[in-house]
Amino acid sequence: MSTVNSANQPSGHSSARETEVIIIGAGVCGIYMLHKMLTQGREALVLEAGDDLGGTWYWNRYPGARFDSESYTYGYSFNREILEEWNWQEHFSAQPQTLEYLNFVADKLQVRPHMRFGARVTAARFNEQTNRWHVQLSNPDGSEGDEYICRFLCTAIGMLSAATYPRIPGAEDFKGESFHTYYWPKEPVSLAGRKVAVIGTGATGVQVISEIADKVGSLTVFQRRPNWCAPLHNSPISADEMQDIKARYDEIFAQCRATPNGFLHGPNRKPFDETTEAERLAYWNELYDSPGFGIWLSNYREVLMYPEANKIFSDFIADKIRARVNDPQVAEKLIPKDHGFGTRRVPLETRYYEAYNLPTTQLVDLTETPIERIDATGIQTSAEHYDFDLIIYATGFDAITGAFDRITFTGVGGQKLSDKWHDGPSTYLGAQVHGFPNLFTLAGPQSASVSTNFPPAIEAAVEWTADFIEWVSQHGYERVEASQAAEDEWVEHVKSFYAGSMLAETKSWFTGYNSNVDGHNILRHMVYFGGAHTYRQKLREIAEQGYEGFDFEGASVSRAAISRHAKSWRNGRTQW
Repeated sequence: MSTVNSANQPSGHSSARETEVIIIGAGVCGIYMLHKMLTQGREALVLEAGDDLGGTWYWNRYPGARFDSESYTYGYSFNREILEEWNWQEHFSAQPQTLEYLNFVADKLQVRPHMRFGARVTAARFNEQTNRWHVQLSNPDGSEGDEYICRFLCTAIGMLSAATYPRIPGAEDFKGESFHTYYWPKEPVSLAGRKVAVIGTGATGVQVISEIADKVGSLTVFQRRPNWCAPLHNSPISADEMQDIKARYDEIFAQCRATPNGFLHGPNRKPFDETTEAERLAYWNELYDSPGFGIWLSNYREVLMYPEANKIFSDFIADKIRARVNDPQVAEKLIPKDHGFGTRRVPLETRYYEAYNLPTTQLVDLTETPIERIDATGIQTSAEHYDFDLIIYATGFDAITGAFDRITFTGVGGQKLSDKWHDGPSTYLGAQVHGFPNLFTLAGPQSASVSTNFPPAIEAAVEWTADFIEWVSQHGYERVEASQAAEDEWVEHVKSFYAGSMLAETKSWFTGYNSNVDGHNILRHMVYFGGAHTYRQKLREIAEQGYEGFDFEGASVSRAAISRHAKSWRNGRTQW
């Protein structure tokens, strides 16, 4: 990495550090992208805001944090040595072992020396004269920090990494301990004997509540809207079972590639109307007693397509909740009334509903008694005041685009990415944005990475992007940018999967709704619902067509010549 002078430095800086590729984020995606770039012989650097690598699994260290996809499908598949050497301890790994796994991978691949930690990116500006990105860091005190210059800028900033807090007056007045689950302290948090509040019952809230309910003095849960939850059924993996998994890795990953969502669980294609009620109940009970997302993803297809079928299944799950919660009034408050099962991402739980049977647990329904303010000693609702020692905000994230909005990306003509995406993201393949050359949005909006099993999806996206960057370099281009026409066409393609979809009719982070963020109370087409296989096929087709839909600058090679050579270039490339 060289230090160069730049006429476009921010005030106070006379030089910047230059490298070919910068990757923002050292999570699952950033680690793999860095490995691919180094394997290609490129000068690459990861900039990570945290003190260490891990991304989601570095930040989310709250009690109960763990996978909801099977551990051995969440790990990387690209390296046989890693597969053979690593042993998962549980079918659904908890945060500590997952973070240990990512550190193991990083050390195995020897990528850590190419990472800079404590490097919070606040801005990135494209220089149209040099076709380079200028990346600005901030110092811990908030002042302007170092600047980097790169040819290719890749974002691996996570789809759930911009934590949001509820808009409650007085939160800063609370004298006890409080924090968002995303920022759970590294040092142990005392729970025994304490009066604890949890605000939020999304997937994170469900995990926290399940884990701490029997460990605190008292627990009060403030619920705005309940979610449909289903049992995780986690269990340890024995040594013999792990050896069997290792022997079947090829089969396991092939099965994941064959399912629409990249998990082991594929839909039941037997027509719903051709089953009897007894057959459905038997099958649903089998799913309910099985581990993982089968209850959601291995169900009859019609359950997520047609309101009538969805209601029948939702009633089945509602009865399960009633059977597990002793107080009928509490049970009814835990049953969603505003959406059907599976139309939002389903939290998987371990004795979540049983937590409300404890005499020390209380549920406050915010639709009946909303929070009015937080004060020095606790929370005031419209009905009463609650004293607390600890307030836990399990209030989720400004999903998918929130992490982008927290960095000022400035493209061609001074256009801000946050302005372009104000009413919803627009991309080409979820990989690039018109007006922002040489910027690759790994695991970005409108890609399959944000709607399917994450690691298999990012492996496909990273491998495709890495191949594309090498292709661009081989052909002498200095600048690559999605065309406006291709972007418009892709956005319409993404929208087409929302039409008539029950998921698209439900307010969730899939559809871009977040009441804690201004302007996010409208439908935004955030994710690719076409399925992992369809998305990979689209990527493959674009590559085979000489990367159609992109505009290039900086070489004299004709577009026709590029197309003629596309087939020879593809030989030996990864078939995503």
